[in-house]
Amino acid sequence: MIRALTGFSTRHAWKVIALWAVLGLALGALSPMLLGRVTQSQTGDFLPKSYDSAAALRIAEEEFGVKPDATTVTVLVARSDGKALTDGDQRRIEAEAAELGKHRVTMPREEDEPAFLKPDRSQTPRIAPAMTAPDRSFELLSVELTGSAVDEGVQEVYRTFRDSARAKFDAAGMRTGFTGGLAEATDSADDNRVAALIGSSLVTVLIVLLNVLVFRSVLAAVLPLLAVTLIGSVAAGAVAGAATLTGLRLDVSTPGLISVVLLGIGVDYLLFLLFRFREHLRARPGRPAREAAAEVSGRVGTAITSAALTIVAAFATLGVASFGQFRSLGPAIAVAVLIMLLGSLTLMPALLAACGRKMFWPSRSLDREPRAGAAARYGAFVARRPMVLLLGSVALLGALAAGMTGIRMDYGQGGDSGTAAAATAKEIARALPAGVSDPTTVYVTATDGGTLDPARLDGLSRALAKTEGVGQVGGTVLNKNHHAARIDLFLTADPQSARARDLASGPVRAAVAAHTPAGTSAHVGGTAAIFADISVAVDHDLTIVFPVAAALIALILLLLLRSLLAPAVLMLSVGLGFAATLGASTLLFQHVLDEPGVSFTLPLVLFLFVVALGTDYNILITDRIREEMHHPGPPRAAVARAVRHTTPAVATAGLVLAGSFASLATTPGSAQIAFALTLGILLSAVVLSLALVPALATLLGRALWWPLRPTGHHTPTAPDSPPPGRRLSTEHLDRCPAGRPTPPVR
Repeated sequence: MIRALTGFSTRHAWKVIALWAVLGLALGALSPMLLGRVTQSQTGDFLPKSYDSAAALRIAEEEFGVKPDATTVTVLVARSDGKALTDGDQRRIEAEAAELGKHRVTMPREEDEPAFLKPDRSQTPRIAPAMTAPDRSFELLSVELTGSAVDEGVQEVYRTFRDSARAKFDAAGMRTGFTGGLAEATDSADDNRVAALIGSSLVTVLIVLLNVLVFRSVLAAVLPLLAVTLIGSVAAGAVAGAATLTGLRLDVSTPGLISVVLLGIGVDYLLFLLFRFREHLRARPGRPAREAAAEVSGRVGTAITSAALTIVAAFATLGVASFGQFRSLGPAIAVAVLIMLLGSLTLMPALLAACGRKMFWPSRSLDREPRAGAAARYGAFVARRPMVLLLGSVALLGALAAGMTGIRMDYGQGGDSGTAAAATAKEIARALPAGVSDPTTVYVTATDGGTLDPARLDGLSRALAKTEGVGQVGGTVLNKNHHAARIDLFLTADPQSARARDLASGPVRAAVAAHTPAGTSAHVGGTAAIFADISVAVDHDLTIVFPVAAALIALILLLLLRSLLAPAVLMLSVGLGFAATLGASTLLFQHVLDEPGVSFTLPLVLFLFVVALGTDYNILITDRIREEMHHPGPPRAAVARAVRHTTPAVATAGLVLAGSFASLATTPGSAQIAFALTLGILLSAVVLSLALVPALATLLGRALWWPLRPTGHHTPTAPDSPPPGRRLSTEHLDRCPAGRPTPPVR
């Protein structure tokens, strides 16, 4: 089927290219709108309904009219001269706030931007006085906006409102400060805008520069990027369509993550094809380029398909997770990778067939057999000294894995970001409890058919006031029919910190359980409570996803390699790479930088990305080793030839994918993820695929493919192998001096 697909694409190259171009341009323009309809704003909405904070969210929406995608900004208003607020000042502040709440805030748009392409986030904010500092140094206003804090449109609305409010209060002789999740996200985006632009530009330059250095060609440097862009646009539309049909809601960060993944693996797959295409053209200079493209695409397509299906299988297992953010992320990436696979088997073969030898213009490397370079010398070293490489690789990976000693999971989301929003939060915390801008809320509902009143809940309020970590308790607020009540708690810890999570899940919930009046039920909600429940959900999901994903990856390797020993070797190697990457991350962030621990999502992200994506390189090198072992000669020579031909492809692809993940460092709060993924991919490509696996293949020989071993006898020369007079002989590498392979056979 793969050869039929690639063969069709090379025979009808221009039709295939035109179809992808139309689909890519159309869906590229529509995908922002389509994805906007299937994204979900609040992290708490991804929790199963059985969790306490999820129940609190439902009560807030049903009984108190809280919008499911509401986000709150806290505005600090103080006198510009630093004096205490007077009664007149407070009346003036509240009057100005009421005036601001009457005006709709229009989302800014580019003049030539079609309105239907970007969801309109224009809205009228809900503004209310919140609290006054005990020393009357400032008053706080609560501003409710609708939409996710990371939505660009919502951030534009917030910027417009912030500038308007600042100007209005400045005219009244007041200074303002803004804090909260939306304010923090917007300030971080503004502070990192230049870094993000530089990061994405550097990735693009890295890809183009590497391709230029390797292929000495303009088309080979640019076409992979253009092809991946087109395929990525189609993938985004497919993800949005699949989410619409299945009813899945995506986290707002999912589209950006998909883009990074597709850029990395898409360029990887296209590089695999380009390297093999060039090798084939050198070996068979008289063969028509269209036939060469069909042959290469069919052969490499098998390895690419297996590699892509490995990623699909790993991420698809997230569909069984209980945490909705994981449950939607996995299938979304799986669909996107399937589209990238389809593009790699159709669009890229069509481009190879259409461009032919011009793909490598102006380089003349196709006219001559390249000299035995660094890759050939390294292949000879692998064949002669496999035990040295094996011991060195295991020692390096083992030393890094030892860094996991004492590993701790960090569920905190806070930290001093250095933004204006963080500075405002600090100013508030000096006079009021740190959680005043984002309270933890206890929701109480009557279950006995009666009504609630403050007196009935007075005992619960007093108990909460005495609870560890509660700085202040707000008044009891009843809904319209008095069947539900809310009590705001202002914790002494940053509501997004690990300390607040521990308080909400421990002392606060214990106090609620012990003092909830008879005939009522109570639930604890708010940011701290939500993250406490997320930690429980993630821990549960890890115990399910890890073994299921590992089993599926092993099954795919078994079907691809048709061996029992080879899949076990590959799984053990990627497992060691995973442990080494997690250990290095723990060593750096927890032990050296003295952070509370590693992010609670890091083990799962590493497992899925490093194990699944890293297996791609193992599949490529192992598939080539098996192919070479079908040729006459000893296994050592086969491994040397395989390493020689695949080292440039694996090294270049690894650098491209690592560079793509490194660009995540420009995203606020993603330093750990960026470091771990970058290191993990480099270890997978360089240490596992180019050292550990070839060394094991050299030592095991054809036994690696037990119970079906390549014979190595009477096998005709492969179509993309050079004729005997042009092949670099590696059959006697074990008898050659170090670093000096035998000369070509004449």
